Amino acid sequence: MTIRVDEDEQNRWTVLRISGELDLVTSPLIRRRVHDAVAAGRHELVLDLAGVRFCDSSGVGVLVAARRLMRSCGGHLRMVLPARGAEDGAHVNRVLGALGVRRLFEVYEDLPAALDDSAEPLRTAAPAC
Repeated sequence: MTIRVDEDEQNRWTVLRISGELDLVTSPLIRRRVHDAVAAGRHELVLDLAGVRFCDSSGVGVLVAARRLMRSCGGHLRMVLPARGAEDGAHVNRVLGALGVRRLFEVYEDLPAALDDSAEPLRTAAPAC
């Protein structure tokens, strides 16, 4: 597998730091980790995707499913996606924007902003490819 997931608890938030490639092979692991968090009663989830360097349609599907799951249990999902630059997560931001689904997510440029309940999610469009 070409993905790594580190889990951390920060105040009320469960943070899954994901790095590597989010694709057909690795997306079931992310799906399982999200389901495990919900099953353990953790309904405040941050997916830190700043370290994801590739995301295909399977990865997008897992992200959309995670959003749906968190909404169905009354939880909250936030995502960390750098807007531009050389950071790996900027690729995911572009993919979500190109597919028209980025607007579905609460997106933050870094983890401190995602954990700050007074911070507003980014509302700007994803950068052009």
